[in-house]
Amino acid sequence: MTHPPPETGPDVLIVGAGPTGLTAAHLLGSRGVRVLLVERNTTTSNDAKAISLDDESLRTLQSADGLDEAVYPILVPGTGTKYFGIGGRTLVHARGTGDQRFGHPFKNPFAQPDLERVLCEQLRHLPSVDVRFGTRLTTLTQHPGRVRVSLRTGAEDGPVDEMDVSYVLGCDGGRSTVRDLLSIPMHGLSFPDVWLVADTLGDSHDQRYGMHHGDPDRPVVIVPGRDGRCRYEFRLKPGECEAGASPPFELVRQLLEPYRQITPGQVERAVVYSFHALLADRLRDGRCFLLGDAAHMMPPFAGQGLNSGVRDAANLCWKIAEALAGRAGDALLDTYDTERRPHARAVIDLSVRLGRIVMTTSRPRALLRDLLVRTAMHTPPGRRYLTEMRYRPDTRVRAGVVVRTDGPGRELVGMMLPQPRVLHGPHHRLTRLDDVLGQGWSLLGIDVTDADWEAALRAGLPDATALAIFLDDRSPRDRAGRTGVADADGRLDALFAGLTGRFALVRPDRLVAAAFSPDRAQHVGAELRRLTATPTPATVPSDPTPDPVPQIRHDRTGVPR
Repeated sequence: MTHPPPETGPDVLIVGAGPTGLTAAHLLGSRGVRVLLVERNTTTSNDAKAISLDDESLRTLQSADGLDEAVYPILVPGTGTKYFGIGGRTLVHARGTGDQRFGHPFKNPFAQPDLERVLCEQLRHLPSVDVRFGTRLTTLTQHPGRVRVSLRTGAEDGPVDEMDVSYVLGCDGGRSTVRDLLSIPMHGLSFPDVWLVADTLGDSHDQRYGMHHGDPDRPVVIVPGRDGRCRYEFRLKPGECEAGASPPFELVRQLLEPYRQITPGQVERAVVYSFHALLADRLRDGRCFLLGDAAHMMPPFAGQGLNSGVRDAANLCWKIAEALAGRAGDALLDTYDTERRPHARAVIDLSVRLGRIVMTTSRPRALLRDLLVRTAMHTPPGRRYLTEMRYRPDTRVRAGVVVRTDGPGRELVGMMLPQPRVLHGPHHRLTRLDDVLGQGWSLLGIDVTDADWEAALRAGLPDATALAIFLDDRSPRDRAGRTGVADADGRLDALFAGLTGRFALVRPDRLVAAAFSPDRAQHVGAELRRLTATPTPATVPSDPTPDPVPQIRHDRTGVPR
């Protein structure tokens, strides 16, 4: 599937049409950015690798012209994970908070081929996006204000197309061509553990949750999907099969025998692999960026590999759109690494720890694990910690495009804004908050006066959708230039309780950039201009040239031994 190329060349080249690259294409294309997406394979992948979308990822898809609605039919929404200990005894059923804090279910299994197919099909609605399969990147050279790339279509002697683009996004997986051409190393650890993954059809499992069986003799993961699909993951014993080898059907049959009978035609995929915990030395190199597995690889036990790639796209794509529109300078693009690296490293660390605890082959360690979990489940804090998955890393951005001031609301800064349902408009229409915010910046005034609004709008803040928040079950009222929204179910009132008379400035990726009183609006505006290097209208260059980017180096301490 391709669109005719734009009249002028693309602004952004995305290399790799996996979930991360497809998401980035949607986020940029829905903002009108001219995108060329290339994929070396001739179609989207048939490999069911990733199997879970979380609530943050669905919210990101929602921001791309409601893409979440196209994805929901392929999901099993609102599942959790049940952990079993020695002897098959249930330890804990982790469901998340259950309140759809970000407007979507917490965890949602799917089949990756279905997701890629839907995301690719939906690109036809974006005329600024050109998709080329069977096309690979062969060279790239960075120049002031542009990147010169060579793309080869078809076989090794196929035609080569050379073009200039403003930015390159490497979304091309663990063996990234973009990362290799930029000579960016990855550091961390590779693990000797070998796992067999089998995606099966015609399965009788009807549970709406994943199952982690922590029997040290044979750790197993089972994740039921839609329409009789089910994934099984088995930790192999020495000599059963080597990583990278094609597993014999007899081995697959023997491993599945305690759970189901299987025929060769019911095995959709069976692979044997070992996993890695790696992070690229830098996520940005001039006008080139790494996202998804090209930037970081992690064990699967936290279910965050694909979701981390979607977070990368959500963080970066609005910044590129701002820079291309001349509304921000190069400093804004530097914050991609600053903001994403700490969380990516924390998720890698969590994935490693979960694997060592949940999937241990040591019986003494498994006995201790089971005892500690059962003990914790007898206490309210321990039960909340485990069932609500509070062990997941904090997503707060502590350094980057955030401005902290004193006073109420400072605990929200750097955090993802929750997405309650709200009432808005003269007919009190019920809708999700993000659908009122739009795609850009948003300025939320919580019961502030008209004079306060005037002061904030003169403070040099980013151009933003203005929302007046009405608390205490009051009816929303629109004013010239701003939309009124009110509480629908108590969640909006709870979110902004104690913030009366203050503003919250929300970034396009729904992170709260600042919470401030009207008299601090000038300070917040000045800080944001400094952090984003926003050009003044008289000095916006037509093709801004980035300053040299320092070579950021990290040692091999990102993954615990």
